Amino acid sequence: MEDEFGLSLAGLMFGALGWFTLRYVIFGFFTVNQNERVVKTSFGKAQRLHTTTLDNPMAEHLRADERERYQYPQVRVIPPGGPYFKWPWETVHRVKVATETANLAYDPEDPNANRGGAMLEAVTKDQLNIGLIGQLRWRVSEQNLYAYLFGVKRPLVHVLGYFISILRQKIASFEAPTPLEPKALPAGDGAHHVDLKMTEGISINDLRKNLRDLNEQMDRECLSSAARYGIVLDASLITGIDPPPEVESALAAINTAHNHVGSEVSLARAAADQKIVQSRRAVEIETLNAQAEVEPLLQLANQLSELKRNGSGPALLAAYVRNVKLNLFARARAAFIKVDP
Repeated sequence: MEDEFGLSLAGLMFGALGWFTLRYVIFGFFTVNQNERVVKTSFGKAQRLHTTTLDNPMAEHLRADERERYQYPQVRVIPPGGPYFKWPWETVHRVKVATETANLAYDPEDPNANRGGAMLEAVTKDQLNIGLIGQLRWRVSEQNLYAYLFGVKRPLVHVLGYFISILRQKIASFEAPTPLEPKALPAGDGAHHVDLKMTEGISINDLRKNLRDLNEQMDRECLSSAARYGIVLDASLITGIDPPPEVESALAAINTAHNHVGSEVSLARAAADQKIVQSRRAVEIETLNAQAEVEPLLQLANQLSELKRNGSGPALLAAYVRNVKLNLFARARAAFIKVDP
């Protein structure tokens, strides 16, 4: 009986040892894929380095009052490769660092929000409710994995909320860029180009015409997301802005009138520029004609001055005048001669 009990106990011990070896020794080896990074924790604590996020260039985009709040420690990151080994008291946290795309209206906490993730609503400066369509490209920052893994519970939710709040604030206060100063014509023209303000600014029209500028502003405003939450927003692509159905026809009429006025102003400017060019050409032609009339007289004056200076006295000049008169008489059809009584 004792022998059987001893054998059972020995079998149990060998079985437990085999399970432990299989579970924590053989299965303790792991590899890291190319699009992954790994952080190990020992009893829940990650291996930290001697630097923080404030020592990283990403901290330059934080405001002065945010630097202390988002001072996260730098942790040891395991690069792609392997095999690596972990002890039973260690935990492996895998993070995908590949660039991902999310719908602008996507809400991770409520899939039915924002019309089922199809359109994000916002309010313009003139109290117009509009719908936004677009995408957001993001990736996890390898330089701030502590913030992504341990800083917030759901970092993507925080980042999307942060982005949407900034976007709505920008749309509520967005104004079209100031046009350039009028350019003066070259000196002597006596006129200036004047930029005509054809219609007053309408917020949705300004937004539609300046989508690229709005996207660039959002990229600049969200540069601090890497230091805040460990997520880098690569680009925001707002592709569509739709007004409410009840104001669609009114906006279409305003835009039609705006385009008509713009066309008329462009035609008027083109006609004015054409007249200015024609006037310049006419002045040039008359100037050349005057020069052509004056040039023979100048040449004649030069010849007479040269004859007087190098000739043999008044007799040579009188002979020159006599020859010129003979040439004129030969070309004249009638001559009137004064005869002294």
